[in-house]
Amino acid sequence: MFSLLSDKLDDAFRKLRGLSKISESNIADAMRDIRMALLDADVEYSVAREFIAEVKSQAMGEKVLKTVKPGEQIVKIFRDELAKLLGGEASELNLTPPARILVVGLNGAGKTTTSAKLARKLKMEGKKPLLVACDLIRPAAIDQLATLARQIEVPVYTPSASEKDVIRVAKDALRWAESQEHDVIIFDTAGRQEVDEDLVAELRKLAKFLSPQEALLVADAATGQQAVRVAQTFDKAVGLTGIILTKLDGDARGGAALSMRAVTGKPIKFVGEGEKLDMFGHFVPVRMADRILGMGDIVGLVEKAAEKLDEESAMNSMNRMMSGEFNFNDFLNQMRMMQKLGPLEGLLKLLPGFGKLRKQLPEGALDPKRLKRMEAIVLSMTPAERVNYKLLIPSRRRRIAKGSGVSEIEVNRFIKNFKEMKEMMGGKGKMGGLMKAMGGMQGGAMPNMPAAGPNGMPDLNEMMKSGNMPDLSSMMGAGGMPDLSSLMGGSRKPKQQKSGGFFNNLFRRK
Repeated sequence: MFSLLSDKLDDAFRKLRGLSKISESNIADAMRDIRMALLDADVEYSVAREFIAEVKSQAMGEKVLKTVKPGEQIVKIFRDELAKLLGGEASELNLTPPARILVVGLNGAGKTTTSAKLARKLKMEGKKPLLVACDLIRPAAIDQLATLARQIEVPVYTPSASEKDVIRVAKDALRWAESQEHDVIIFDTAGRQEVDEDLVAELRKLAKFLSPQEALLVADAATGQQAVRVAQTFDKAVGLTGIILTKLDGDARGGAALSMRAVTGKPIKFVGEGEKLDMFGHFVPVRMADRILGMGDIVGLVEKAAEKLDEESAMNSMNRMMSGEFNFNDFLNQMRMMQKLGPLEGLLKLLPGFGKLRKQLPEGALDPKRLKRMEAIVLSMTPAERVNYKLLIPSRRRRIAKGSGVSEIEVNRFIKNFKEMKEMMGGKGKMGGLMKAMGGMQGGAMPNMPAAGPNGMPDLNEMMKSGNMPDLSSMMGAGGMPDLSSLMGGSRKPKQQKSGGFFNNLFRRK
């Protein structure tokens, strides 16, 4: 998501950061590069033009020109304006009970799956949602929603396959809902390949009958400018209150997300970044702006970890790593915890500076099959071998290679890398110091962290505003990232990397 835009923006801002003085001429050059980057990302032309004009106006201000690092100031202006373009503050759902949510959109955008994802999200937040199948057009749509509802354990109303009257379905569903404990009802509606008069008329009647608090458009982010036009049409029909962007994981451009709010005036409330039901979350404009600019989303990473990982197991694993007791069983547990968080590349994108690091990795470095091969190697070891890697003499390594279906060379490399990682994490270097600092956490919080909020996690947004973050600068490399060049074996240039280093060897091609 946004990788094309992020790379081009990084190139434009690198030129600005290197300038000791800013003039109207070099600002104009930078803005031209940024405008082309936005247009290449499929941002609507008028949106890109107005956005650039606003950034340029502020960049030429006297306060910026007189600062010590004017290039950095312009990047900050761009980031703030980008967050404003995306909607400013996060927009919450109106869930005054009994809340009714109408989900609309074209076929293929993912309405039915998104309806289930939304129900799951609301359930996890303490709500009691119901699902109603109102898609009487698409074959198997009712069965699909029923199947998803069983997976997330949410009650669902399904009409008969012969039913053709959507208003009658809505009436019957509301009567059924009276017998169910609930505070939210989500109506999954029919779509078409294109917006047509029949679809609009049906949705208009349904919206008039239900008077929903929320009418949410599910839009495929990869459709670009078409998604913006579709949003305008649906808004006229049902009065949209918000937008859910899907398939952001498959769109390198992301122009729809940047154009949607500005053109329609409707907030983006949720985003889907994968097919799995848990790959769904609130849309937070400031955090999305940071991700586009390669600044990562640490808050999002922490929230994802808090939702999917067992805190006690994670802390035990960290303590074992610090104490030097870390073994292959712990390594296997950590790999499986990582897999719970989703694809490795998606996880790493939430880290600041990953865009630059990604360019240094060999082709296919983040292929999930690599983790599967490492898992197979560990599972081919005996219980004693997993606890003590010193038992792995050559004959045992040959047996493990045959059992896991990989080469003996790969087994040797994996064991060597494990030994290096164990020494690095428990040692006195930067990573060892970072692990010890993290080991000082009590109850899942670092020293100086504020008390946990209602969801059990500290309010990291408030921490960042107040500056109440642990000082890890001594452990970090340039740009606020851990000094991964040393972990990868030396030079940041791939061709000059040494053979050692856990990350370098871990990502090396077979």
